[in-house]
Amino acid sequence: MVGETAGVEGGRDFIRDIIDADIAAGRSAEVVTRFPPEPNGYLHIGHAKAISLNFGVAQEYGGRCHLRFDDTNPIKEEQEYIDAIKRDVRWLGFDWGRHLYHASDYFERLYEWAELLIKDGKAYVDDQSPDEMRVARGTLTEPGKNSPYRDRTVEENLDLFRRMRAGEFPNGARVLRAKIDMASGNINLRDPVLYRILQASHPRTGTTWKIYPSYDFAHGQSDAIEHITHSICTLEFEDHRPLYDWFLDNLPVPSRPRQYEFARLNLTYTVLSKRVLTELVRGGHVKGWDDPRMPTLAGLRRRGVPPEALRDFVKRIGVAKANSVVDVGMFDFSVREILNKTAMRRMAVLRPLKIVIENYPEGQSEELEAINHPDDPAAGTRRIRFGRELYVERDDFMENPPKKFYRLSPGKEVRLRYAYFITCRDIVKNDAGEVVELRCSYDPATRGGNAPDGRKVQATLHWVAAAHALPAEVRLYNQLFTRPDPNPGDFAADINPNSLDVLSDCRIEPALAGANALEPVQFERQGYFVRDPDSTPDCPVFNRTVGLRDTFAKEVGGRPA
Repeated sequence: MVGETAGVEGGRDFIRDIIDADIAAGRSAEVVTRFPPEPNGYLHIGHAKAISLNFGVAQEYGGRCHLRFDDTNPIKEEQEYIDAIKRDVRWLGFDWGRHLYHASDYFERLYEWAELLIKDGKAYVDDQSPDEMRVARGTLTEPGKNSPYRDRTVEENLDLFRRMRAGEFPNGARVLRAKIDMASGNINLRDPVLYRILQASHPRTGTTWKIYPSYDFAHGQSDAIEHITHSICTLEFEDHRPLYDWFLDNLPVPSRPRQYEFARLNLTYTVLSKRVLTELVRGGHVKGWDDPRMPTLAGLRRRGVPPEALRDFVKRIGVAKANSVVDVGMFDFSVREILNKTAMRRMAVLRPLKIVIENYPEGQSEELEAINHPDDPAAGTRRIRFGRELYVERDDFMENPPKKFYRLSPGKEVRLRYAYFITCRDIVKNDAGEVVELRCSYDPATRGGNAPDGRKVQATLHWVAAAHALPAEVRLYNQLFTRPDPNPGDFAADINPNSLDVLSDCRIEPALAGANALEPVQFERQGYFVRDPDSTPDCPVFNRTVGLRDTFAKEVGGRPA
């Protein structure tokens, strides 16, 4: 069932229309769906769409959704992935309750059904090599050729299959194939493989099994065993549906699920291929599956993306039958929408430039009141320290500014947020000619940010007090790829060299070290940030979740900001 935080986020789409029709016709007394990941990697943002759809419609119609691991390939599966998938589904806001299953729960029954197909003359053991089978399979325009072992007797096939199970043959020596139609226009029906020899330890069954069912053979039968009513898959499984139905038609399954396909999620500047994501990790292009540049749910979580934003995004893009590419800006919009409502405001200076207010008394400081959220009075206020020496953003100063630069420059008056009007009077440079300090004056009458005489300023800057600010590291994450359509075949060529900018000399206000430090925050005028697990008591680390507006497109010449 869906967790309390997720709620029902339905809409109208063709999947819900199908369910409505099935209920009206009496074909479905209860809606039972499933989310069936293979535990060979981490879930990504595309899975969030499938999770939200399967769990969402189950709750919407008062049914249930199963979490089932299709663990049929022990060579690629690890307990790490199983644990991560459970964690990610729960984080997204969903709960399967007592309905946690594994394809490996059904290995014995699947084996019995495979023997039944052999006895019915609908399956045979093939000794061809993988290359020979590939050639004999044919093409989209040419039919396949029957295997020379296709007409083995039932007795010979049973004997060989049982010896395969007993571990008599090496990996790849033989396979069990369904006997369907090598001339079929659908290549998936050209005698597909049902079992292959894999003498490898399985995370759950250990070394009990020497043979493992194919995904196609295990998937539909697992659905039937669990009495799934609506097997909702992504569009690439559309051509597999006739095979899905063939197995159900030729085996004594306890129920008859129906498969329906929807378009998978494709995002600009993003690759969701599990192979590519694995190579990104193993090749050291990122720092792990939970690197905030990764589109994995673990990476998005570490970057500070709220699960509500993912669910909102999935709801906005809807469920369609045709594949399309969604601009990643839509996802960023959902993230900003949620964080704007929930994130407390704080001040942080990422590239500090020191200013000295020369007419402010030395050794003196004062407290000012700052609001925690402009749209939520219940969020209250906090006290911030102000003194003679402050830090402002280096980008907020220009010695020779263009006409439309309204921030700090020689002789220019600006407002410091919650504090005073200040004017730059002098510049201090180092031997290299770089600006290292500004000498300013302030107007004591403007405390709180307004002038009694009514004069206006054109810019308000954020700041922190030098004596009270805390050091921090800030990691600015950008899109991992420079092209809106990265090439999965040569993804390394499209990696953005500026996908991560680490700022190690930042200054943050003390409130960021308080009890709310693990919650997302808005650094005023900067963007939304979250504390990273790499933080230490002496140096907190913050990850940028998303900027206040889209600046990445300007940097790479892509989509408009």
